[in-house]
Amino acid sequence: MPFINTKYSGNITPEQEIDIKTALGEAASIIGKSENWLMVGFEPNCPLYFKGEKSDKIAFVEVSIYGSSSRSAYEKFTAAVCKILENTLGVPSDSVYVKYSPTENWGWNGGNF
Repeated sequence: MPFINTKYSGNITPEQEIDIKTALGEAASIIGKSENWLMVGFEPNCPLYFKGEKSDKIAFVEVSIYGSSSRSAYEKFTAAVCKILENTLGVPSDSVYVKYSPTENWGWNGGNF
């Protein structure tokens, strides 16, 4: 049950959203999850500053995950996220932050897992 939310400093077209969503769905297996339970959100045109400067190409990606994964899997997933954003939006890897929030408490459909 991951939720992956991307804050991005520029515009994201509907086609780019689909491309990113699809690529994240494929990459979710790296952290032991599947696209069947994946939720993806986008916050385009988000004012973001890095190293004291506003950037046209910067992203902050939050990965909320039910349970957890290994440090190695997180490393590989971060690399995949950076590659996806660079290929789709032109964001350089050194302008992408990825934050992981594993949790044992996750609700859905009126109950909790």
